[in-house]
Amino acid sequence: MSLVGKKFPNITVDAISEMGDNLRINVLEEAVKNNKKVLLFWYPKDFTFVCPTELHAFQAALPEFNAKNTIVIGASCDTNEVHFAWLNTAKDNGGIEGVTYPLLADTTRNLSAALGILDAEEEFNEETGDYLIAGSNVTYRATYLIDETGKIFHESVNDMPLGRNVGEYLRLIDAYTHVQTKGEVCPANWENGKEAMTADRLSTAAYLSKN
Repeated sequence: MSLVGKKFPNITVDAISEMGDNLRINVLEEAVKNNKKVLLFWYPKDFTFVCPTELHAFQAALPEFNAKNTIVIGASCDTNEVHFAWLNTAKDNGGIEGVTYPLLADTTRNLSAALGILDAEEEFNEETGDYLIAGSNVTYRATYLIDETGKIFHESVNDMPLGRNVGEYLRLIDAYTHVQTKGEVCPANWENGKEAMTADRLSTAAYLSKN
């Protein structure tokens, strides 16, 4: 089921910083307490193939996300120790050295299971409060955009072989910010600076007549 329009799950997860510091991050709190948007992207596994290309792509765009008042957080089900080893592996050797945003280490699978993005069948254990995972223990390439109130305003999930287009998330943040600040709606292929519409029939007809 889609989580768009709902609050992001209030779950705290282990994480690691670029310097190797062990952290505890609650994505919902990161948005609300900092009054920022959050882009959270999940990837299947450290030391794999498509994944490092995505982590470097988000790193390259980090100044643009920062300028849009947006925190970037990566996530997988690997441990902090494996994250740290990958952070200390050179880019030309398949590593993610140079990545500076935090990485969640959802080793319990509690957050990824709550989001429904595991490539696995999960069963909730009421006695322990944990999800029991059967089969694969990795996530799909899921991406969440969360606003300053903690509401999810975009989610998308790619199958394992399909890398993301980072520019589309920048565009979506621009569009949502336009809606927040101008009260207008954004038509197909809208980009920052282009004409938007008011949410009524006459505005739609006028827009279509010009486009």
